[in-house]
Amino acid sequence: MADILGNAPTRLPDHTSVEAALARLSAGADEAALAAALTVGFPGFVFSAVNDDDEYWRVERSVLAADGTRIGEYRPWMEAELAKDKGDVGALWSRLQATDLQISEWHGNSLYAFAPTGSGAADYVQISLGREVEWRAGPIVNPSYRPWSELDLLDPSWINHDARSDDKVIAGPLYRLSKRASSSVVHVRTFLARCARLEREKREARRPEMEQRVWVGSDGTQRPFLELQPDWFDFVPREVRFFQDWEESSARSARVFEHWALDINDYEHNGQREIGFITRPLHLPAERLEAGQASVHILMDRIEAIDREVGLPFGWFFLMTHGNRVDPEVGEAIAQGLREARVRLHDHDARVLLRWADQHYGF
Repeated sequence: MADILGNAPTRLPDHTSVEAALARLSAGADEAALAAALTVGFPGFVFSAVNDDDEYWRVERSVLAADGTRIGEYRPWMEAELAKDKGDVGALWSRLQATDLQISEWHGNSLYAFAPTGSGAADYVQISLGREVEWRAGPIVNPSYRPWSELDLLDPSWINHDARSDDKVIAGPLYRLSKRASSSVVHVRTFLARCARLEREKREARRPEMEQRVWVGSDGTQRPFLELQPDWFDFVPREVRFFQDWEESSARSARVFEHWALDINDYEHNGQREIGFITRPLHLPAERLEAGQASVHILMDRIEAIDREVGLPFGWFFLMTHGNRVDPEVGEAIAQGLREARVRLHDHDARVLLRWADQHYGF
């Protein structure tokens, strides 16, 4: 895949400029209003937005007075109150029980916004964000259970998330970028080029080690590892393969972002950069498909039904790489049927499936 931006506009949206666009949205704006605001805010881009229905709760909470006045952030406020009682958890619990203080919490639903920057599968911008409301989540301490440690006190596990209702909402809904700056606003083709480059660099750094590595056979014979794995330095990350397979299969008739969102990670761990994504399907078939004892011809009928249901040719294959609703054994069985000439796929789809069967990847 090319590492260039193609015909993308000169200036791509970034974390700061998207935050500014979100700040101009009125509370309660829906996905259509979000997409329209981003389109207006970034000339040259046409955005769409979709709700992923993935719920989450932010760890940042606030302390509220009875009249709704925000007193402070929950954890530092509670730590300061505990210090007043010289670390006596029981004494603090008894004192706070007699108050009408409450906790507020932010609840969100994951959303994604997309804008194409070219005609290729990876030529688009993805923005990861959440639509959030702040609600009165419960009393300042558990009224029926005494905490026995500071940890019990600082973790308000007594909050019942199912009790959230519209009458308890005190702010929002509003949109908030949900990722680090490096992964909240991403040009996907550029991101894939970065994935491939980092993988090459990591493997190249291990060249001296790999050149010394040998396989020892059961008879004691030794063979150089790189003789048995000559393509080790040419490894293609699964993220790049996903988009290659899309471009080379029948799925290329649709845009990736019409069917999939990318849960992107880009961070440092133990001094090493970790980068990649997990695919998130936006359309799922009602039932899971497993190979079981079904014949390959029955499996062919079922994958065709899945493609019709999700509205994507060869869509079953990408659901299989995710493992959601289509078991990898289905792909293995159909690949074997292709090798034995018992079933047929379009030539380009057959090539993609057989390549996957030779070297699996998944999310």
